[in-house]
This record gives sequence, structure tokens and C-alpha cells, in this order.
Amino acid sequence: MAKSVSDKIKVGISIGDVNGVGMEVIIKTFIDARMINLCTPIVYGSGKIAGYHRKAIGVNDFSFNQIKDASEANPKKANLVNCWDELVEIKLGEATAVAGEYAIKSLEYAVKDLAAGKIDVLVTAPFNKKTIQSSEFDFPGHTEYLQSYSNAESSLMFMVAGSLRVGVATGHVPLKDVSANLTKELIVEKLQLMESSLIRDFGIAKPKIAVLGLNPHAGDNGLLGAEEQEIIAPAVKKMREEGVLAYGPYASDGFFGSSALGEFDGVLAMYHDQGLAPFKALSFENGVNFTAGLPVVRTSPDHGTGYDIAGKNVASEQSFRQAVYLAIDIYRNRQLHKEINSNPLPVKKGGKKDS
Repeated sequence: MAKSVSDKIKVGISIGDVNGVGMEVIIKTFIDARMINLCTPIVYGSGKIAGYHRKAIGVNDFSFNQIKDASEANPKKANLVNCWDELVEIKLGEATAVAGEYAIKSLEYAVKDLAAGKIDVLVTAPFNKKTIQSSEFDFPGHTEYLQSYSNAESSLMFMVAGSLRVGVATGHVPLKDVSANLTKELIVEKLQLMESSLIRDFGIAKPKIAVLGLNPHAGDNGLLGAEEQEIIAPAVKKMREEGVLAYGPYASDGFFGSSALGEFDGVLAMYHDQGLAPFKALSFENGVNFTAGLPVVRTSPDHGTGYDIAGKNVASEQSFRQAVYLAIDIYRNRQLHKEINSNPLPVKKGGKKDS
């Protein structure tokens, strides 16, 4: 049964790397009682780890409501599901196999409950992409794992900060392999995902999308590379023929500093740093990473594990807070979109809809 606007969303939270700033920003987010009025947070980890981080940053006036199952969550408190009882070795600021192991345990518990409908959305704290690797978990990151788990055909890394929304075509791919991975079909797929997300997740009826080139000066008419003429421009043309308002390719070096940026609802970059470097320069501490194209809602802060500042009480919770806000907004927008499409306006005789 769909939630009404007044219902509180159950926000599931994985704790990420226990040696990083994940638990710190989670605590700092929910120590603000106004967040509890907005949603019901359910953190997946252990009370021992939460207590360690709470003590490390000197927080004495906050504690989680510890529970065994998400169904026991108190809507008036910040809840924590104890996923394990054993002590976990914490080495603040260090990349360890133990930290990777428990980051994945937290994520797997949360995703299982998301699939079961015990939580409504998932917000993931950052983990180390190297220490999480094992024979049981061989995904480059959250995005790929969630896509596989949900059996989604594709997904899109979508960075969001207010009206600035930047997606990437090739995701977590080494720079030397970007060109080989870039195809007309891939760009078409990502543009379709982006348009669908802008409509369903952000409530934009007819979104405009800017597409960046791959090479300096967008190839300079083939002088600096042929990908724009042979791959990117044909993909944009195909989308326009299908009614998608896609434009480009634009030279990426000047695009983010120009007035053109404000004319678009979304931007598709060709590779990770082409999109994320300017995005973070413009919106660091306010940006959110959203995985578009999945049947579930997942967001995360736009920063990493923060090993250099872990346990020093200097990490900002702003990006994590924004990730919670965005997850709730997208969940509501999806409900509204579904309701509108399942209950179209009645049509009078003569073909005119009631106004």
C-alpha cells in the first residue's frame, strides 16, 4: 500500500567503512531532532561501533534505539539494527580488510530489508572500493552491486545538487579504457535512463539534457579525436528523433563555467572525472550520488571514507543530510508519478479532458 504524504519514510542506512567518517556523519545527521520528524532512520551496524565513534567525536547526548529487526523501529527515534554482536577492530584512518568485511555486512543486511519492504529507501555511507573486494563481493562499488541485486538492465551514476544534475556514461572505468567502452548504444541507453529519471524521480515533464564531448574542444571537428563525430553526435541525433531533448556534444572545459549550464535539467558526461570533478568543485558538501534506473531508491554522500579526518570531529554531515533529503524526495516523486499515470484525467465525449 502506497504511503500518504504525511507518512514518514523509513530510511535504511549502511554504515560504510568503520575506519572512516561514515558513522560520524550519520550520528551528526540524526542528533538533529528535526530529522526524526522527517523520517524514521534505521542504521545497519552494531551498537559497539556506534558507541566507539560517538566517544571518539565527544558526543554524549545522543544514542541509537538499538533493535534486532527493522520491524521494531521506533518512528520517534534514530534506530540501529544490531547486525552482529562481535567486537570489530577499528583502526581510524586505515584501510583494512576487516573494515571492508563489515562494510559489506552492513550493506547486505540493509539491501535484504530494502528488498523485503522493511525500509523504503537506502542511503549508503562510503566504503573503500579496494578493501570490500572478496570472492563473495567482486563489484567495483555500490552502483554495480545494487544493479546486479535488483536485476536492473542498466543504471546511471547521477550526481545531484539542487538543479545541477550530472550523470556519467562510463562510470567506474579506468581512463585508458573510456574510449573503447564508449559506443552510440551506451550513450543512447544512458540518455534514456537520464530522461526517465528526470521525469519520474525529479518531476520534470520535458527535461533538457546536455551531452558533453570526450576530447578537448569536443574534438574540434575531428582534429582532436573522432568520437564526437562517430559516436556521440549520432547518439544525440537518435535521441532527438525519438523526442528526447538532448543537445551537444559540448566542449566540457568551458561548459560548467558558462551560462549554458543553467539551461539544462541534466548533463551527461562521458567519463567519471569529467563529470564529477566540476560537480564537486561547484557543490562539494552539498552534492549527492543517486543511482538512477533501479527499481529502488539509493543515495549516498558525494565524498569518500575521509580517512585523513576520521575520528577528529571535523567531518561535515551536510552531504549525508542532503542524501537523506533526496532519497525521501525521490521516493515521494515516484509515488506521485505512479499515481498520476495510474489515474489519468477522465476524457469527455469529443476527446477533451476535464480541466
